Amino acid sequence: MIPPQLLRWGLAFAALGLAFLGALLVMRGGDFGWRLIALGLPLSGIFALAGDALGGDFSSTLAKRWRGLVTHTAPWLWWLALSVALKIPVPLWPEGFPLLGLLSTAALFASALSFAAGRVGWARASAMALFACLTGLGVEVLGSQTGFPFGQYSYATSPPPTIFTVPLIVPLGWFAFTLAGLLLSGGRPWLAGLLIMLWDVGLEPLMTAQRYWLWSDPQPLWAGAPLQNFLGWWAVGTAIAWGFTRLAPGLFAASKEHRKEGFAPSFSLAYFTEAFFLPGGLVLVGRLKEAAVTLAAMMLGALLARAVRRGR
Repeated sequence: MIPPQLLRWGLAFAALGLAFLGALLVMRGGDFGWRLIALGLPLSGIFALAGDALGGDFSSTLAKRWRGLVTHTAPWLWWLALSVALKIPVPLWPEGFPLLGLLSTAALFASALSFAAGRVGWARASAMALFACLTGLGVEVLGSQTGFPFGQYSYATSPPPTIFTVPLIVPLGWFAFTLAGLLLSGGRPWLAGLLIMLWDVGLEPLMTAQRYWLWSDPQPLWAGAPLQNFLGWWAVGTAIAWGFTRLAPGLFAASKEHRKEGFAPSFSLAYFTEAFFLPGGLVLVGRLKEAAVTLAAMMLGALLARAVRRGR
């Protein structure tokens, strides 16, 4: 039997897929696509709230959960919703990808910061964000200049804004991605690093297609990136995640207590929203093989994390 939460999110992502199909049709000049968008977007929200009540007392369940959503939803969830909403117009405004990508990543960063602050306070949450951003920025500057730890690549074609030639979305992403991975892994830095590495399986072909960075490594493995890149992502992600466990050791205990009290949502949801939109973005730029591999890799990572947590 499918768990209720998994059923809700599965139906919600299916409805988003309908809207995504509509966007593809609109891009090809099909007016019918707008109807699919108009149907899929609200359906995704409805299913996310009460998809598990289909065939039962659906209307009252939906109304009750909507009231609870409006009354009790934590700020981090609104920021996460904004991050997702900012991804939706990309198929209809491809040239706006740099702006929408920046705004979406900034909203994701705000969501991660707000979630952490709600668990361990603003001081520790800010320390985590500063540590991740500075570490991420530092290794990216080092990597783009020396080839260590990721391999030979350049940010010369990256759209602004940049910090020391590194796109602003990169350090912001290191914080949000690592927090989501660490929460999904149940507080295990090594596993968080692996989940972040699997995330990069999709980032490499998408971001190189958008010219955020370009590879010139003599030993490419995937989308121009060498094996060294993925080992580097695992190592850096693990190091940042380990730092989080030292800066905010109460974060994961607090998350467990909230789940016991019925507050099931966690910022780990960001991993699953990316597992939907990252392959979708690859489809839009014509990278169908990369989209399939990304989806499979991220879903296998989520299943592994679930199995490891249950085996505790």
